[in-house]
Amino acid sequence: MYGKVLVLNQDYQAISICSVERALVLVFLGKAEIVSECKDKAIHTVNAVYPFPSIIRLMRYIIMPYKKVVLSRQNIFRRDNNTCQYCGSKQDLTIDHVIPRSRGGVDSWENCVTACRKCNHKKGDLFLGEVGMKLLRRPFKPNYLMFLREFTTIHEDWKPYLYIS
Repeated sequence: MYGKVLVLNQDYQAISICSVERALVLVFLGKAEIVSECKDKAIHTVNAVYPFPSIIRLMRYIIMPYKKVVLSRQNIFRRDNNTCQYCGSKQDLTIDHVIPRSRGGVDSWENCVTACRKCNHKKGDLFLGEVGMKLLRRPFKPNYLMFLREFTTIHEDWKPYLYIS
């Protein structure tokens, strides 16, 4: 029963991804309905066969506070596609502060980038201009829907709900 299920609010807006087990519990409790199922999979019990959900929709509208992506090491690596933002290497990666913390830099989406150890060591505690280095791509704060679209495995039937053509 391994797999992920896209969860839609009552208005068909994508709000999260959950496990198949959690989706089935919501369906059996009458809190959600199956919108789309995997045709090649099923859940077998002793007495019955149930569809394997791919997308479920909640029966009641859930007011969602603004969902933000947590600033973490793994999420910075995901945003930067596991690529050094100075040289493009995918080996021996770390996190670098564009404006060093010793010079007033903070832990934020706009100040942290993925860097290989070699570039991170070369830059050290200096500003980019002082070392003659440039960023391949300016760091940005990703939104939740972008993170769902870009950094999770997308099933074909999820695309209309995630605004992917």
